[in-house]
Amino acid sequence: MPQTFDGVDEVVHAVGTPLGETAWLEITQEQVNQFAEATGDHQWIHVDVERAAKGPYGGTIAHGYLTLSLIARFGEELFKVEGVTAKLNYGVNKVRFPAPVPVGSRVRAGASISNAVETAAGVQVSLNWVIELEGSTKPACVAETVVLLVP
Repeated sequence: MPQTFDGVDEVVHAVGTPLGETAWLEITQEQVNQFAEATGDHQWIHVDVERAAKGPYGGTIAHGYLTLSLIARFGEELFKVEGVTAKLNYGVNKVRFPAPVPVGSRVRAGASISNAVETAAGVQVSLNWVIELEGSTKPACVAETVVLLVP
């Protein structure tokens, strides 16, 4: 169940607060293929199962940006903010992909609120994300994202 904040003031006061971890999510070839279709990125390491089996990872891997885009899904699982008219993706300050995500593997995310800045448009909330790859010592993705909460 997501952590619920009652308005932007509660979010501002929650800077430094961990939001917990999501459930594990399996990455499927169908997801990877759909992402390739949506973005036009049909690199063989993602979509050519036979060729990728002989490649450096022993199979297809998810696009880095697919892994990053799961933050939208994971965010809904971790937190919600009541009393706002919009919760908008404002940007990404930093992102890295330390480990590839093989198709068939599972990932989950943990996040914490690292900053909240009041602006004329609303409150810009910075979140630090770590997307874990099950069984790996390295994360699949680490990112700092910014969400604009519009009161």
